[in-house]
Order: sequence, then structure tokens, then C-alpha cells
Amino acid sequence: MSDLSDYAETNLVDHLLGTNPMTSPSTVYVGLFTAAPSDAGGGTEVAGNGYAREAVTFGAATSPGGVASNTGTITFTANGGNWGTITHAGVFDQLTTGELLMWTAVTNVTINDQDSLQYDPADITVTLA
Repeated sequence: MSDLSDYAETNLVDHLLGTNPMTSPSTVYVGLFTAAPSDAGGGTEVAGNGYAREAVTFGAATSPGGVASNTGTITFTANGGNWGTITHAGVFDQLTTGELLMWTAVTNVTINDQDSLQYDPADITVTLA
């Protein structure tokens, strides 16, 4: 993921320049979208039918390039109905509501009732370009 939200960009610049320190979230969560978010947020996040954002842990960024990857398996499973076609994923600072930190397009996959979408370790990478 390399598309930072406006919220993350503003807070990161302020933090790096010492004008407003940013507190890191204690946990970050991956969320799925059926319609694209933008840097300003928005999009259509999956809702209902067993959907919830999943907690994700990233390893420290490596050099050169500052790339960080998820360290564990993340599994989403529809339960009780279809989710539709997943087109984007994002990282949030809270389990519900909260701020979108970054987002990216993913290979479209249709999730029907009882289908699962799994991200293995190192499937999700974050870099600033």
C-alpha cells in the first residue's frame, strides 16, 4: 500500500517536522472495500454478514526503500450472506470508525456466503514512495 490518506499525510508531515507529534495507534486493522476509497476517505467498506476489520501486525520497515510487511495470516470469512466484489483494501487506526491511514487496489475477488479471503505473511506491504 502506498496511497496514504490525507489524514495520514498531514499528520506524518507535522510529526516529521516537529510541529505536531503524532501518536501511533496501538493496533492497526485491515478493511475491505467494494468501491474505491480516496485519499480523502470514503469508498464503500464491506458491512454485515460476519464482516469485521482484522487486526494486523507489521514488521519493522527494512532499508533501503522502507518496506514493511504483515507478519501473520489475516483471514476474512463471509457468514450469513454475500459481500460482493472486493476491489480495495485499507489500513485503519481503529476496529470501527476511526481514520483510514492508507489504501490500495487489490485483485478483484467476489466473496459469497462462507467464502474466505486470506492474506498470508508478507502479502501486504507498505512503502512510502
